[in-house]
Amino acid sequence: MVPPTAPTGTDVFEVLSNERRQCILHYLKRQDDRRVSLRELVDHVAAWENDTTVTELESDERKRVYTALRQNHLPKLDDTDIVEYDHMRGEVALTEDAREVELYLEYVPGNDIPWSEFYLGLSAVGAALVFVTWLEIGPFAGLSGLTLAAILVGVFALSAAVHTYDAAGSRIGSEEFEVGER
Repeated sequence: MVPPTAPTGTDVFEVLSNERRQCILHYLKRQDDRRVSLRELVDHVAAWENDTTVTELESDERKRVYTALRQNHLPKLDDTDIVEYDHMRGEVALTEDAREVELYLEYVPGNDIPWSEFYLGLSAVGAALVFVTWLEIGPFAGLSGLTLAAILVGVFALSAAVHTYDAAGSRIGSEEFEVGER
């Protein structure tokens, strides 16, 4: 038997291109490494898809999701080693490789810019500030090197704190994570 390999970037993006699979990963991530029964997973995915609660689900809503998960989505996630799907026991769990899935994601909603571009721009502004301070232009003429360093470190520290807070809300498995537009 060939040992499993970590999913490639292509595998991850293909898997996450489907909202149902995103929902599966989101739900499993919130279970703290607990194995989940197929029935429990079906109930939660179906409730999410139908914008209802598990107790208000109709039989046909469950059946539609059950069939899709059992025949398509769980085998695909299992094949890419993101989840472990035991079809004999009807149990599903995240693998260690699932934790690496987030490394491929940089959530950029709407008109926002990626954080990498933000930090590049912030570095350019910092370099310009150092340059005008060095040339002693305008209000920057009286700034000492220590004051300038404190300002730059403070701006980067504040940006990093905001970035950390923002990223925590967009991770799969976080409270604020929303799959699609539901």
